[in-house]
Amino acid sequence: MKNPVFETPPHVPAELVRHDFPLRFGRFSDENPWENMVPSVCQGADAIYAHDIFPGRPPAWIFRRAKDQRTIFMDTEHFSNKAFSALSHFIGEDWDLVPAELDPPEHTAMRGFLNPQFSPPAMARLEDKVRTAARQSLAGFRDRGECELMSDYAFPFPVSVVLDMLNLPQERMDEFLKWEHMIMDMENPEGVKTAIRNVVDYLRDLIEERKENPGDDWVSYAITRDFNGGRLSDDRLIGYFFNLYIGGLDTVSASIGNHIRHLATHPEHQQELRDNPHRIGDAVNELMRLYAPATIFRTCAREIRIGGVTVMPGDKVAMITALPCRDEAAFDKPHEYNLDRKPNHVGFGYGPHACLGIHLAKRELRVALEEFLAAIPPFRLKEGVSISNLTGGVIQPTSLPIQWG
Repeated sequence: MKNPVFETPPHVPAELVRHDFPLRFGRFSDENPWENMVPSVCQGADAIYAHDIFPGRPPAWIFRRAKDQRTIFMDTEHFSNKAFSALSHFIGEDWDLVPAELDPPEHTAMRGFLNPQFSPPAMARLEDKVRTAARQSLAGFRDRGECELMSDYAFPFPVSVVLDMLNLPQERMDEFLKWEHMIMDMENPEGVKTAIRNVVDYLRDLIEERKENPGDDWVSYAITRDFNGGRLSDDRLIGYFFNLYIGGLDTVSASIGNHIRHLATHPEHQQELRDNPHRIGDAVNELMRLYAPATIFRTCAREIRIGGVTVMPGDKVAMITALPCRDEAAFDKPHEYNLDRKPNHVGFGYGPHACLGIHLAKRELRVALEEFLAAIPPFRLKEGVSISNLTGGVIQPTSLPIQWG
Protein backbone atom coordinates (compact mmCIF):
# COMPACT_ATOMS: atom_id res chain seq x y z
CA MET A 1 0.00 0.00 0.00
CA LYS A 2 1.46 3.37 -1.08
CA ASN A 3 1.67 6.20 1.40
CA PRO A 4 -0.40 9.30 0.55
CA VAL A 5 1.34 12.23 -1.14
CA PHE A 6 1.26 15.52 0.79
CA GLU A 7 1.77 18.91 -0.84
CA THR A 8 4.08 21.48 0.72
CA PRO A 9 1.97 24.39 2.05
CA PRO A 10 2.71 27.81 0.52
CA HIS A 11 3.96 29.27 3.83
CA VAL A 12 6.86 26.76 3.95
CA PRO A 13 10.09 28.09 2.33
CA ALA A 14 11.20 25.72 -0.43
CA GLU A 15 14.80 25.71 0.80
CA LEU A 16 13.71 24.18 4.12
CA VAL A 17 11.84 21.20 2.60
CA ARG A 18 13.40 17.74 2.99
CA HIS A 19 12.24 14.53 1.27
CA ASP A 20 15.04 12.29 2.48
CA PHE A 21 15.13 12.98 6.21
CA PRO A 22 17.33 10.32 7.88
CA LEU A 23 15.72 10.25 11.36
CA ARG A 24 12.27 9.12 10.26
CA PHE A 25 9.97 6.67 12.02
CA GLY A 26 10.41 3.02 11.19
CA ARG A 27 13.71 3.40 9.30
CA PHE A 28 16.36 0.74 9.96
CA SER A 29 20.03 1.05 9.08
CA ASP A 30 23.34 -0.67 9.74
CA GLU A 31 24.86 2.80 10.15
CA ASN A 32 25.12 4.12 13.71
CA PRO A 33 22.74 7.12 13.63
CA TRP A 34 24.66 8.91 16.37
CA GLU A 35 27.87 9.11 14.35
CA ASN A 36 26.71 10.99 11.25
CA MET A 37 22.92 11.23 10.93
CA VAL A 38 22.21 13.13 14.16
CA PRO A 39 25.28 15.42 13.89
CA SER A 40 24.43 16.27 10.27
CA VAL A 41 20.93 17.42 11.22
CA CYS A 42 22.38 19.37 14.17
CA GLN A 43 24.62 21.26 11.75
CA GLY A 44 21.79 22.17 9.38
CA ALA A 45 19.11 24.84 9.36
CA ASP A 46 17.45 25.80 12.64
CA ALA A 47 14.10 24.64 11.21
CA ILE A 48 13.32 22.22 8.40
CA TYR A 49 10.12 20.72 6.98
CA ALA A 50 10.40 16.94 6.57
CA HIS A 51 7.98 15.11 4.27
CA ASP A 52 8.91 11.59 5.33
CA ILE A 53 9.26 11.90 9.11
CA PHE A 54 6.32 9.54 9.75
CA PRO A 55 5.25 7.13 6.96
CA GLY A 56 1.69 7.75 5.85
CA ARG A 57 1.28 10.87 7.98
CA PRO A 58 1.60 14.57 7.13
CA PRO A 59 5.00 16.27 6.96
CA ALA A 60 6.30 17.98 10.09
CA TRP A 61 8.42 20.90 11.16
CA ILE A 62 11.65 19.96 12.93
CA PHE A 63 13.38 22.47 15.21
CA ARG A 64 16.91 21.74 16.31
CA ARG A 65 17.51 24.58 18.77
CA ALA A 66 17.01 23.99 22.50
CA LYS A 67 15.33 27.37 22.99
CA ASP A 68 12.76 26.63 20.27
CA GLN A 69 11.91 23.15 21.52
CA ARG A 70 11.60 24.41 25.11
CA THR A 71 9.23 27.13 23.90
CA ILE A 72 7.08 24.58 22.09
CA PHE A 73 7.07 22.18 25.04
CA MET A 74 5.81 24.98 27.32
CA ASP A 75 3.30 26.58 24.93
CA THR A 76 0.06 24.63 25.25
CA GLU A 77 -1.88 27.57 23.77
CA HIS A 78 -0.23 27.35 20.34
CA PHE A 79 0.70 23.66 20.29
CA SER A 80 -1.59 20.70 20.99
CA ASN A 81 -0.73 17.14 21.95
CA LYS A 82 -3.96 15.72 20.62
CA ALA A 83 -3.97 12.49 18.64
CA PHE A 84 -0.89 12.77 16.44
CA SER A 85 0.02 9.11 16.83
CA ALA A 86 -3.52 8.10 15.84
CA LEU A 87 -2.68 4.59 17.00
CA SER A 88 -6.33 3.93 17.76
CA HIS A 89 -7.28 4.86 14.18
CA PHE A 90 -5.31 1.88 12.86
CA ILE A 91 -8.04 -0.35 14.30
CA GLY A 92 -11.03 1.92 13.73
CA GLU A 93 -11.22 3.25 17.29
CA ASP A 94 -10.82 6.75 18.72
CA TRP A 95 -8.92 7.04 22.00
CA ASP A 96 -5.89 9.12 22.93
CA LEU A 97 -2.71 8.05 24.66
CA VAL A 98 -3.08 9.14 28.31
CA PRO A 99 -1.75 11.53 29.47
CA ALA A 100 0.60 12.04 26.48
CA GLU A 101 -2.09 13.13 23.99
CA LEU A 102 -4.25 15.23 26.29
CA ASP A 103 -4.29 19.03 26.48
CA PRO A 104 -5.04 21.27 29.47
CA PRO A 105 -7.19 21.36 31.46
CA GLU A 106 -7.81 17.60 31.19
CA HIS A 107 -4.09 16.89 31.02
CA THR A 108 -3.51 18.86 34.23
CA ALA A 109 -6.23 16.93 36.05
CA MET A 110 -4.98 13.59 34.71
CA ARG A 111 -1.40 14.27 35.78
CA GLY A 112 -2.66 15.14 39.26
CA PHE A 113 -4.50 11.81 39.31
CA LEU A 114 -1.52 9.75 38.09
CA ASN A 115 1.46 11.54 39.66
CA PRO A 116 1.23 9.80 43.06
CA GLN A 117 1.98 6.48 41.34
CA PHE A 118 5.19 7.93 39.89
CA SER A 119 6.43 10.23 42.66
CA PRO A 120 10.08 10.01 43.81
CA PRO A 121 9.09 8.33 47.12
CA ALA A 122 6.92 5.79 45.28
CA MET A 123 9.74 5.00 42.86
CA ALA A 124 12.28 4.73 45.70
CA ARG A 125 10.16 1.95 47.17
CA LEU A 126 10.70 0.00 43.94
CA GLU A 127 14.50 0.00 44.22
CA ASP A 128 14.77 -3.62 45.37
CA LYS A 129 12.35 -4.88 42.71
CA VAL A 130 14.19 -3.01 39.97
CA ARG A 131 17.56 -4.32 41.11
CA THR A 132 16.25 -7.88 41.40
CA ALA A 133 14.88 -7.69 37.84
CA ALA A 134 18.26 -6.50 36.52
CA ARG A 135 20.12 -9.29 38.29
CA GLN A 136 17.70 -11.92 37.03
CA SER A 137 18.25 -10.76 33.45
CA LEU A 138 22.04 -10.73 33.92
CA ALA A 139 22.03 -14.24 35.39
CA GLY A 140 21.01 -15.62 32.02
CA PHE A 141 24.21 -14.58 30.23
CA ARG A 142 26.86 -13.26 32.63
CA ASP A 143 28.94 -16.45 32.39
CA ARG A 144 28.75 -16.77 28.59
CA GLY A 145 31.46 -14.27 27.70
CA GLU A 146 29.11 -12.55 25.29
CA CYS A 147 25.51 -11.45 24.87
CA GLU A 148 23.14 -9.85 22.43
CA LEU A 149 22.60 -6.84 24.65
CA MET A 150 19.16 -5.82 23.39
CA SER A 151 17.37 -9.18 23.52
CA ASP A 152 19.27 -10.44 26.58
CA TYR A 153 19.11 -7.32 28.76
CA ALA A 154 17.90 -4.00 27.35
CA PHE A 155 14.46 -5.34 26.37
CA PRO A 156 13.64 -7.93 29.07
CA PHE A 157 14.88 -6.01 32.13
CA PRO A 158 12.60 -2.93 31.97
CA VAL A 159 9.73 -4.99 30.61
CA SER A 160 9.90 -7.30 33.60
CA VAL A 161 9.69 -4.25 35.89
CA VAL A 162 6.57 -2.94 34.13
CA LEU A 163 4.94 -6.36 34.10
CA ASP A 164 5.52 -6.59 37.84
CA MET A 165 4.01 -3.14 38.45
CA LEU A 166 0.95 -4.08 36.38
CA ASN A 167 0.76 -7.59 37.87
CA LEU A 168 0.93 -9.18 34.43
CA PRO A 169 2.35 -12.64 33.69
CA GLN A 170 6.13 -12.61 33.14
CA GLU A 171 5.83 -15.69 30.93
CA ARG A 172 4.12 -13.56 28.26
CA MET A 173 7.08 -11.19 27.98
CA ASP A 174 8.20 -12.46 24.57
CA GLU A 175 4.70 -11.95 23.18
CA PHE A 176 4.47 -8.40 24.57
CA LEU A 177 7.90 -7.57 23.13
CA LYS A 178 6.91 -8.93 19.72
CA TRP A 179 3.86 -6.67 19.64
CA GLU A 180 5.94 -3.67 20.71
CA HIS A 181 8.48 -4.22 17.94
CA MET A 182 5.70 -4.61 15.37
CA ILE A 183 4.16 -1.29 16.46
CA MET A 184 7.50 0.49 16.04
CA ASP A 185 7.85 -0.75 12.45
CA MET A 186 5.78 2.00 10.83
CA GLU A 187 6.87 0.94 7.35
CA ASN A 188 4.73 -2.20 7.81
CA PRO A 189 1.25 -0.76 8.50
CA GLU A 190 -0.49 -4.15 8.44
CA GLY A 191 1.87 -5.38 11.14
CA VAL A 192 1.24 -2.23 13.16
CA LYS A 193 -2.52 -2.76 12.86
CA THR A 194 -2.29 -6.40 13.96
CA ALA A 195 -0.10 -5.57 16.95
CA ILE A 196 -2.29 -2.69 18.14
CA ARG A 197 -5.37 -4.90 17.90
CA ASN A 198 -3.64 -7.62 19.92
CA VAL A 199 -2.58 -5.17 22.63
CA VAL A 200 -5.98 -3.49 22.86
CA ASP A 201 -7.87 -6.79 23.01
CA TYR A 202 -5.55 -7.91 25.80
CA LEU A 203 -6.03 -4.63 27.69
CA ARG A 204 -9.83 -4.74 27.42
CA ASP A 205 -9.87 -8.24 28.90
CA LEU A 206 -7.46 -7.07 31.61
CA ILE A 207 -9.66 -4.11 32.54
CA GLU A 208 -12.72 -6.33 32.93
CA GLU A 209 -10.75 -8.82 35.02
CA ARG A 210 -9.39 -6.12 37.38
CA LYS A 211 -12.79 -4.50 37.75
CA GLU A 212 -13.97 -7.83 39.13
CA ASN A 213 -10.79 -8.62 41.07
CA PRO A 214 -8.81 -5.45 41.87
CA GLY A 215 -5.41 -5.82 43.48
CA ASP A 216 -2.41 -3.76 44.59
CA ASP A 217 -1.10 -2.80 41.16
CA TRP A 218 -1.10 0.13 38.75
CA VAL A 219 -3.98 -1.27 36.69
CA SER A 220 -6.26 -1.57 39.71
CA TYR A 221 -5.22 1.90 40.93
CA ALA A 222 -6.40 3.56 37.73
CA ILE A 223 -9.62 1.52 37.61
CA THR A 224 -10.74 1.96 41.22
CA ARG A 225 -9.65 5.52 42.16
CA ASP A 226 -11.96 8.52 42.00
CA PHE A 227 -11.32 10.92 39.12
CA ASN A 228 -13.34 14.15 39.10
CA GLY A 229 -16.16 12.53 41.02
CA GLY A 230 -16.30 9.35 38.97
CA ARG A 231 -14.15 6.69 37.33
CA LEU A 232 -12.00 6.78 34.23
CA SER A 233 -13.84 5.62 31.11
CA ASP A 234 -12.72 2.45 29.37
CA ASP A 235 -11.26 4.52 26.51
CA ARG A 236 -9.22 6.59 28.97
CA LEU A 237 -8.05 3.39 30.66
CA ILE A 238 -7.06 1.88 27.31
CA GLY A 239 -5.18 5.06 26.42
CA TYR A 240 -3.36 5.08 29.75
CA PHE A 241 -2.38 1.41 29.76
CA PHE A 242 -1.35 1.57 26.10
CA ASN A 243 0.84 4.57 26.95
CA LEU A 244 2.41 2.62 29.82
CA TYR A 245 2.99 -0.29 27.47
CA ILE A 246 4.73 1.87 24.86
CA GLY A 247 6.61 4.04 27.33
CA GLY A 248 7.67 1.17 29.54
CA LEU A 249 9.03 -0.89 26.68
CA ASP A 250 10.73 1.49 24.28
CA THR A 251 12.52 4.54 25.74
CA VAL A 252 14.25 2.76 28.63
CA SER A 253 15.26 -0.19 26.46
CA ALA A 254 16.58 2.16 23.78
CA SER A 255 18.56 4.12 26.34
CA ILE A 256 20.13 1.02 27.89
CA GLY A 257 21.30 0.01 24.42
CA ASN A 258 22.61 3.47 23.58
CA HIS A 259 24.39 3.85 26.93
CA ILE A 260 26.08 0.46 26.92
CA ARG A 261 27.15 0.89 23.30
CA HIS A 262 28.84 4.14 24.33
CA LEU A 263 30.69 2.43 27.18
CA ALA A 264 31.64 -0.50 24.92
CA THR A 265 33.22 1.89 22.42
CA HIS A 266 34.76 4.25 25.01
CA PRO A 267 36.71 2.00 27.39
CA GLU A 268 38.10 5.01 29.27
CA HIS A 269 34.56 6.10 30.20
CA GLN A 270 33.68 2.53 31.15
CA GLN A 271 36.71 2.29 33.42
CA GLU A 272 35.96 5.66 35.01
CA LEU A 273 32.57 4.35 36.15
CA ARG A 274 34.09 1.10 37.38
CA ASP A 275 36.53 3.13 39.46
CA ASN A 276 33.86 5.61 40.60
CA PRO A 277 30.50 3.83 40.75
CA HIS A 278 29.03 6.76 42.69
CA ARG A 279 29.19 8.71 39.38
CA ILE A 280 26.87 6.32 37.53
CA GLY A 281 23.88 8.58 38.23
CA ASP A 282 25.77 11.49 36.67
CA ALA A 283 26.65 9.27 33.71
CA VAL A 284 22.97 8.43 33.16
CA ASN A 285 22.10 12.13 32.98
CA GLU A 286 24.91 12.86 30.51
CA LEU A 287 24.23 9.79 28.39
CA MET A 288 20.53 10.70 28.24
CA ARG A 289 21.59 14.09 26.88
CA LEU A 290 24.11 12.70 24.43
CA TYR A 291 21.77 9.94 23.22
CA ALA A 292 18.24 11.32 23.76
CA PRO A 293 16.22 8.75 21.77
CA ALA A 294 12.62 9.96 21.62
CA THR A 295 10.57 11.98 19.14
CA ILE A 296 7.48 13.72 20.50
CA PHE A 297 4.83 15.29 18.27
CA ARG A 298 2.75 18.45 18.49
CA THR A 299 0.09 20.01 16.24
CA CYS A 300 -0.03 23.77 15.82
CA ALA A 301 -3.33 25.21 17.09
CA ARG A 302 -2.68 28.92 16.42
CA GLU A 303 -0.35 30.72 14.04
CA ILE A 304 3.04 31.49 15.59
CA ARG A 305 6.46 32.67 14.49
CA ILE A 306 9.25 30.53 15.91
CA GLY A 307 12.75 29.53 14.85
CA GLY A 308 12.65 31.98 11.97
CA VAL A 309 9.60 30.39 10.34
CA THR A 310 5.83 30.74 10.48
CA VAL A 311 3.97 27.71 11.79
CA MET A 312 0.31 27.59 10.83
CA PRO A 313 -2.70 25.87 12.44
CA GLY A 314 -2.71 22.20 11.51
CA ASP A 315 1.05 22.05 10.93
CA LYS A 316 2.75 19.12 12.64
CA VAL A 317 5.92 19.48 14.70
CA ALA A 318 8.30 16.58 15.37
CA MET A 319 10.25 17.21 18.57
CA ILE A 320 13.35 15.09 18.02
CA THR A 321 14.89 15.45 21.48
CA ALA A 322 18.35 14.42 20.27
CA LEU A 323 18.68 17.75 18.44
CA PRO A 324 18.34 20.31 21.28
CA CYS A 325 20.38 18.01 23.49
CA ARG A 326 23.26 18.57 21.04
CA ASP A 327 22.66 22.27 20.39
CA GLU A 328 25.98 24.12 20.47
CA ALA A 329 24.16 27.23 21.70
CA ALA A 330 23.03 25.33 24.80
CA PHE A 331 25.99 23.03 25.48
CA ASP A 332 29.75 23.41 25.15
CA LYS A 333 31.12 20.75 22.79
CA PRO A 334 27.67 19.12 22.63
CA HIS A 335 28.73 15.97 20.74
CA GLU A 336 31.22 15.05 23.48
CA TYR A 337 30.64 13.13 26.71
CA ASN A 338 31.24 15.27 29.83
CA LEU A 339 30.41 13.73 33.18
CA ASP A 340 30.46 17.12 34.91
CA ARG A 341 27.64 18.76 32.92
CA LYS A 342 24.53 19.95 34.68
CA PRO A 343 21.50 17.80 33.72
CA ASN A 344 19.52 20.60 32.04
CA HIS A 345 18.51 18.76 28.87
CA VAL A 346 15.14 17.77 27.38
CA GLY A 347 15.87 14.06 27.01
CA PHE A 348 12.81 13.29 29.15
CA GLY A 349 10.71 16.05 27.61
CA TYR A 350 10.10 19.41 29.28
CA GLY A 351 7.38 21.46 30.89
CA PRO A 352 3.87 20.21 31.67
CA HIS A 353 4.33 17.15 29.45
CA ALA A 354 7.69 16.05 30.86
CA CYS A 355 7.84 12.26 31.04
CA LEU A 356 5.38 10.93 33.64
CA GLY A 357 7.72 8.04 34.43
CA ILE A 358 10.96 10.05 34.61
CA HIS A 359 11.80 8.95 38.16
CA LEU A 360 11.24 5.28 37.34
CA ALA A 361 13.20 5.59 34.08
CA LYS A 362 16.19 7.22 35.77
CA ARG A 363 16.17 4.54 38.45
CA GLU A 364 16.02 1.75 35.87
CA LEU A 365 18.84 3.28 33.82
CA ARG A 366 21.05 3.79 36.86
CA VAL A 367 20.45 0.28 38.16
CA ALA A 368 20.95 -1.17 34.66
CA LEU A 369 24.46 0.29 34.50
CA GLU A 370 25.33 -0.42 38.13
CA GLU A 371 24.42 -4.08 37.86
CA PHE A 372 25.90 -4.57 34.38
CA LEU A 373 29.25 -3.08 35.41
CA ALA A 374 29.26 -5.11 38.62
CA ALA A 375 28.49 -8.40 36.87
CA ILE A 376 30.33 -8.08 33.56
CA PRO A 377 34.12 -7.52 33.23
CA PRO A 378 35.42 -4.92 30.74
CA PHE A 379 33.32 -5.36 27.61
CA ARG A 380 33.46 -4.30 23.97
CA LEU A 381 31.46 -4.62 20.78
CA LYS A 382 31.76 -8.03 19.17
CA GLU A 383 34.08 -7.79 16.19
CA GLY A 384 32.93 -8.50 12.66
CA VAL A 385 29.20 -8.30 13.42
CA SER A 386 26.92 -5.62 11.96
CA ILE A 387 24.62 -3.70 14.28
CA SER A 388 21.05 -2.91 13.22
CA ASN A 389 19.65 0.46 14.28
CA LEU A 390 16.26 2.11 14.38
CA THR A 391 16.99 5.67 13.25
CA GLY A 392 13.72 7.43 14.04
CA GLY A 393 10.85 7.51 16.50
CA VAL A 394 13.04 5.98 19.18
CA ILE A 395 16.69 6.03 18.08
CA GLN A 396 18.35 2.82 19.23
CA PRO A 397 20.29 -0.27 18.27
CA THR A 398 17.91 -3.15 17.64
CA SER A 399 20.77 -5.61 18.05
CA LEU A 400 24.02 -5.07 19.96
CA PRO A 401 26.47 -7.98 20.22
CA ILE A 402 28.77 -7.47 23.25
CA GLN A 403 31.69 -9.64 24.38
CA TRP A 404 34.12 -9.73 27.29
CA GLY A 405 37.01 -11.75 28.60
